[in-house]
Amino acid sequence: MGLGVSSGFDLDLFDGPDEPPPRAFPVLEPSRPERLTIPELKVDAPILEVGLADDGTVAVPPPARHNEVGWFDGGPTPGQFGPALFVGHADTRTGRSVFHDLGRLKPKQLIEVRRADGTTAVFEVNSVEHYDKDRLPVHRVYGDYSRPSLRLMTCGGKWLGGDQGYSDNIVVYASLIDSRK
Repeated sequence: MGLGVSSGFDLDLFDGPDEPPPRAFPVLEPSRPERLTIPELKVDAPILEVGLADDGTVAVPPPARHNEVGWFDGGPTPGQFGPALFVGHADTRTGRSVFHDLGRLKPKQLIEVRRADGTTAVFEVNSVEHYDKDRLPVHRVYGDYSRPSLRLMTCGGKWLGGDQGYSDNIVVYASLIDSRK
């Protein structure tokens, strides 16, 4: 079962605008992400591609790979216009997972994504939001193509059990501020 199973959002949001807006900030060419680093949380994790789950939502990494981050390959790569979406587990039955402490991030903290072209895209956290899974603001999360951005998403809130999992989604919003070779 994929992330946002209750949200039923329209994946066409990942198509973006017909023409990109002016480049008043860094914009990178497409390149597959390879590794995600969040220094404040001591996260340094490999990235695997995820697509859609059987129910049409964004898939998450398989439980055996719970310490890896999933990049939704139906959206932009980190540094392109639009929200590059990364998903990860908060925990499993055996303990903590890659995004366990995601809700502790604060504005101005950095997230880095190493890309296949040898560049590292540097993002700055704008905000960290908690949403009831039934009330995820899909256009805010997935539809902003005004600049290169990043969305990190995991589960949080109260454990409901069974197929429901946790009650909330935690979403980190971040904007591209720099890149380096």
